[in-house]
Amino acid sequence: MTISLVIDTATSRTVVGLVNGDQVLFEKFHEGATDHGRAVSDLVSQALLNNPNPEEVIVGMGPGPFTGLRVGIAFAQSFALAREIPLKGICSLDAIHIDKSDYTVAIDARRKEIYWARYSGGVRVEGPAVNKPDEVADYILGRHPAIGEFVRLSKLTNEPAPLYLRRPDAVPTAERS
Repeated sequence: MTISLVIDTATSRTVVGLVNGDQVLFEKFHEGATDHGRAVSDLVSQALLNNPNPEEVIVGMGPGPFTGLRVGIAFAQSFALAREIPLKGICSLDAIHIDKSDYTVAIDARRKEIYWARYSGGVRVEGPAVNKPDEVADYILGRHPAIGEFVRLSKLTNEPAPLYLRRPDAVPTAERS
């Protein structure tokens, strides 16, 4: 069985897990949208006490706020590169487990918006996208990605690039109007 280190910073919650096959060896989160940098390193250190030799890294690729995603993805990439182990990316919305066949799931995108995706038969059929809440019908909010779902999905797919759905707030001086 493969030991997987899972990292997600797409929501206000920093989530880290260590999974051996189907067995969760470690799972912990830290609430704080502006604290991903400190939290991810602390949680990974704690996870490695359970098993210091993960064989792959699975990271949530968003959608999510630019800075939060960058922290988790950069950490995951650096960790995998330093250990010379594979890195797999998963859409964070896909890893939110809902006990329904057809549903729309959403996470807070701040700025009075939500990141969302629609699923049919458990498969994403629309999104991810960012919209005002009143522009999306019947969505489920308030759930977080699940460690086990990241691992399950990593056997089926690999999201190669971050899912940034907004332009960055920071722009070079030359591009400002």
